[in-house]
Amino acid sequence: MTHPTSVAGDHLGIHFPVSVDPFLAMGADFLTAAFHASGALSKGNRVTAIKSTKEFFGGGMGRKLWLTVEYEKDEPGLHNDLFAKFVLEFGDPLRPLFSPLMEPEVRFALLSRRDGFPIAVPKCYFADYHKETTTGILITERIHYGAGNIEPCHTKCADYEMSDPLSHYQALATTTAKLAAHHKSGKFGPGIEQEFPFDADKVDMGARIPYTPEQLQAKLEKLRSFAAAHPQLFPNGVANPEFLAKMADEAPLVLKHEDAIRAYLNHKPDFITLCHWNMNLDNAWFWRDAKGELQAGLLDWGSVAQMNVAQAFYGMTCAAEADFMNAHRRDLVELFVREYHAHGGPLVDADDLAFMIRLSVAVLGIAWILDAPSIIEANLPDVATVKDRFDPKLKDCFLARAQLQLLVVMLNEWQNDKVGDALREFSARSKG
Repeated sequence: MTHPTSVAGDHLGIHFPVSVDPFLAMGADFLTAAFHASGALSKGNRVTAIKSTKEFFGGGMGRKLWLTVEYEKDEPGLHNDLFAKFVLEFGDPLRPLFSPLMEPEVRFALLSRRDGFPIAVPKCYFADYHKETTTGILITERIHYGAGNIEPCHTKCADYEMSDPLSHYQALATTTAKLAAHHKSGKFGPGIEQEFPFDADKVDMGARIPYTPEQLQAKLEKLRSFAAAHPQLFPNGVANPEFLAKMADEAPLVLKHEDAIRAYLNHKPDFITLCHWNMNLDNAWFWRDAKGELQAGLLDWGSVAQMNVAQAFYGMTCAAEADFMNAHRRDLVELFVREYHAHGGPLVDADDLAFMIRLSVAVLGIAWILDAPSIIEANLPDVATVKDRFDPKLKDCFLARAQLQLLVVMLNEWQNDKVGDALREFSARSKG
């Protein structure tokens, strides 16, 4: 089958390259037309050359490039160092799963070009998507981690390397609250509901818990045997047999009430707003402002959407350290509530948000994280020889390290934030 080398975008209408090779072939002329179409470059200016390119490997989307360009004229706010991202290649078996995630990211990138956008994101130079072929492209400024006053990039699921994680999560919570409040206060205008529609009664089939009751118990039994075999990987007693047995008794409540929990979360209008769903530290950059206060910018907006902020909060903290969450969970919830209201959002109750976060941990944790033991074993066959969570064998195996940390945090939240109690309370409310 012959695939196109370029497609016409659904948003800006010009043809854009489907991957790296046609991008390089289309060169500076394409960039000029693209930047004119988006408004990033004035009509009297043009890109004269692509001086250098370097392919960047990382993340779950398709190929990525760092590039440096030259312009005919200098203009305030123009960046020479850029970043380009494409969807997975035609024929890649994961393309049908991952490529559609870029469609909302493209819409968000174009939205970010509006005056008064409330948070820092990489400046969008061009973004478009062709739905018929699930093809997308994103071109933004390049964030220079570790240069000037920008901190080095923080490693995903390795917060133990940080000296001051609290200020970073405070910056993330504040930034999220600003975006959420900007949307909720109507400052994006009426068209935002068409650009990012939300149907409270619709649940993406891919997001549902994929287990029967019997399969769920098998996953929990696998977790218990994995934890028993590798206790050195689990801090804080989050995998002691008594707790895991208790969790196995509570988890069926999630399956029983999944639809009701999702409906409950989706029908809380004050909490439904535009959110980043994957705000781990590696999807942000940090710097200190003139007052010395830490600020955060957010990137990697795949699957950006309206959702309950409780789900976004769990997405933000799902890779933090367990001890950190036990010490600062409530403070971060209250910070979000204050900042959400201070920037124009409704005044919501911190206890209500905390309850919804517990339910989000239950549903999302059961849906997405119970396969972690099998994934760890598949990617790190000698896991039995790993000394602890900080062993280089584990640290150097990204998928195993990430899956373990997500599992540890989910178990810690279940145990220490009393997720089982929240499930029982929800079940009792449902009966009433």
